[in-house]
Amino acid sequence: MTGAAAATISACAPRGKAGGDRLRIGYQKNGVLLLAQTGGRLLGRLGGVGTSGIDWAQFGSGPPLLEAMRAGAIDFGAVGDTPPIFAQAAGAPILYAAAQSLTGKAQGLLVKAPSPFHTIADLKGRRIGFTKGSSAHLFVVQALATAGLSLGDITPVYLSPADASAAFANGSLDGWAIWDPFFAIAQQGGGSRLIVDGRGVAPTSSFYIASASFAARAPAVLNSLLDALAAEAAWGNAHQAEAAATIHAATGLPDDIVGVSLERGRFAVLPMMDAVIRTQQANADIFKRLGIIPASVDVRAASWTRWTPAPATTTA
Repeated sequence: MTGAAAATISACAPRGKAGGDRLRIGYQKNGVLLLAQTGGRLLGRLGGVGTSGIDWAQFGSGPPLLEAMRAGAIDFGAVGDTPPIFAQAAGAPILYAAAQSLTGKAQGLLVKAPSPFHTIADLKGRRIGFTKGSSAHLFVVQALATAGLSLGDITPVYLSPADASAAFANGSLDGWAIWDPFFAIAQQGGGSRLIVDGRGVAPTSSFYIASASFAARAPAVLNSLLDALAAEAAWGNAHQAEAAATIHAATGLPDDIVGVSLERGRFAVLPMMDAVIRTQQANADIFKRLGIIPASVDVRAASWTRWTPAPATTTA
């Protein structure tokens, strides 16, 4: 866990009495949870159901967010496809509460613009940076497979997004696999060139993850939270200019970076459907087959299927 995240987590309020617990939510600089955190509408959408308030903790990527959840420091968060696979394999008591299908446009493998590399095959033997256990990890595995390569054919360099950005900028990496908004930032100014994005690899989803203890303790609160987030997603899609302005103000990201990130995918909070569960299970099986995770995982057994979305609304 990063120092900043740990400091934020340590500042979270203690658990309250039954029926008045504070929700502890981990979020990143993207997606519905960022919009919910910055817009300030979520608690009102919950209508006070089962919670006395919300404590927010920001994370740079999914792995430390789920590490915090495993430690009992947060109840709920949003991550890419890979962090929950690694968390499950490590025995973390987590549940896939909801999903968001992705277009693939918000994640890519970049090289420097003057680089001699133009295809995945050209990267054989090269240093590729990505965050271990993140969605970029699976993306690299699947991108290499399209060229008949594996992780053994490159030199993986496991770095956080911030550290990978610096290493890519100074030429220490031959390639960098990353997601928005870091992806959009790296593409700004023409200093990088895209080898492939998610559209050329495989369909995937991001996930809203709940701790198993939270779901067992307060299933009605979890379902109300998912309804509230689905309403937040609908609001964001219906009010893109306001959503962009809110995110810009909260993150300091340039308007054009926010705009690119929003164009690459709509906000969504969807139930765990069979197709999504099957795809995620196939992703987990890839990691087990390659020996990257120590144990098989059962995605369906860890999927929350007790949520039926309320009618959508876009009201503030």
